[in-house]
Amino acid sequence: MSPTFSAVNRSAATLTKNRTDDSITPISGMCVTCVDGCIGMCEIGKSAYRGHEVIYPQPFGVITTASEKDYPIDYSHFNIMGTAVGAHGIEADSDKAIFPNVNLEVRFGHDGGLKFRYPWIIPGIGSTDIAKNNWEGLAIGSALAGTGLTIGENVVGMDPESVIKNGRVLDTVDLKRRVKLFQDYQRDGYGAIIVQANIEDTRLGTQEYAIEKLGVEIVELKWGQGAKDIGGEVKVKSLEKAQMLYERGYVVLPNPTDPAVIKAFERGSFKEFERHSRVGMVTEESFAKRVEELRKAGAKYIFLKTGAYRPADLARAVLFACKYGIDLLTVDGAGGGTGMSPWRMMNEWGVPGVELHSLLYKYAKRLADNGMKVPALVLAGGFTFEDQIFKGLALGAPFVKLIGMARSPIAAAMVGKTIGRAIEEGQIPVYIERFGNSKDEIFVTAGELRREIGENEFEHLPTGAIGLYTYYERLAQGLRQLMNGSRKFSLEHIERNDIAALTHEAAEVSGIPYIMDVDKAEVEEILNS
Repeated sequence: MSPTFSAVNRSAATLTKNRTDDSITPISGMCVTCVDGCIGMCEIGKSAYRGHEVIYPQPFGVITTASEKDYPIDYSHFNIMGTAVGAHGIEADSDKAIFPNVNLEVRFGHDGGLKFRYPWIIPGIGSTDIAKNNWEGLAIGSALAGTGLTIGENVVGMDPESVIKNGRVLDTVDLKRRVKLFQDYQRDGYGAIIVQANIEDTRLGTQEYAIEKLGVEIVELKWGQGAKDIGGEVKVKSLEKAQMLYERGYVVLPNPTDPAVIKAFERGSFKEFERHSRVGMVTEESFAKRVEELRKAGAKYIFLKTGAYRPADLARAVLFACKYGIDLLTVDGAGGGTGMSPWRMMNEWGVPGVELHSLLYKYAKRLADNGMKVPALVLAGGFTFEDQIFKGLALGAPFVKLIGMARSPIAAAMVGKTIGRAIEEGQIPVYIERFGNSKDEIFVTAGELRREIGENEFEHLPTGAIGLYTYYERLAQGLRQLMNGSRKFSLEHIERNDIAALTHEAAEVSGIPYIMDVDKAEVEEILNS
């Protein structure tokens, strides 16, 4: 492990670096020798001339960001336990207990009516450019795969073509497009499209509009996320759009209606405005009232997403979710993000994933032991591959039903889109060209998709969607193999004893046995026999 947990004063995320790469003070992150005459390549130096702009990762709109902090405990501090004995969820027969027969389907919701082909979901991806520019791939890929996708905050408010009258939304272009892309490709009722809302969305009536006009059945209340403890924010490069957002009730900095600010912008003193959302003020009374409002509006399922807040807030989220019949609760650990969260905040704020998820299990078990019905739980915060998915499901078993991932699905969709553009332009990089020069040759799932959706439909499929679908196919096969090794042939059989802690600290935090203590009683019984 590195001697410090965080990289201070320089990062690719803020496009900053030290002048002396090998001679840096660990505490401050400054060069040991700070020289008069340096142009200011580090974060301190860049802040001397760009100020608050350096709080945020750059370049805006074409990147996703996540913490580079090296936390004391993460999911790599656990290993998956396999066994040579028996099988759960299938007959203990070597010809039947093979990994292609592992069932990854999951059902949840108050009536068991929600069904996913795979145990993961994309939590809220909202109004950021990175989400909007890749939505086609994300929505279609998720729908084809039969998984979930959440439309995040501020989509209606950021849409210049939204029709808003007396503070309520009457029509949209962007939200309508996002919902329809998923609905048009959904197959056999698998997967789900969810519309999330923050303070501004709630005031606009976004969820009521989505239910009544767009046929959305699932809505999500948002308390926060793991990337930041403030509301959502984006950068706006247009004065006209900044003024529109200001008029719609957003916090816009600096004030785009101030004549002095307008002049400074036109002179080029700054090139972008910041649009911020407000933070919610959670009370049990307001929570219960909003849940009832959404049910009366026609919501069939109601979700809740919370972030890496202090343990008392997590306890509230779990209790309220149980008490008011929430169908799914997502808990997002510190360090992740898809948008433009302040960089130092993303690194230094909140409860990290393993710690937060361990507390979640503890609270859920306590309420379940007291007779309360615990909703399906989702763990989020830096998950990318099948081993982490297995560990998350095991750490939170039997309450955790899904794993939330955002950055990695976006990456898969972006790569798929980029490959498609390269194919069209005849400029396929050598690294890719070794597999071929067409969609059918490059994407390993192309044949499968052609058979399933038909020749004509496949030809019109965006390559961003194929990229996401293919990434999910890899995760599914990898997860089946891991479950096969643990002899668990369906998700409900995954248990906490399917993983072991590699350090005493990880064991103490999670309650998962230390590797040398696993199976102690059974070992004694075997050896004494």
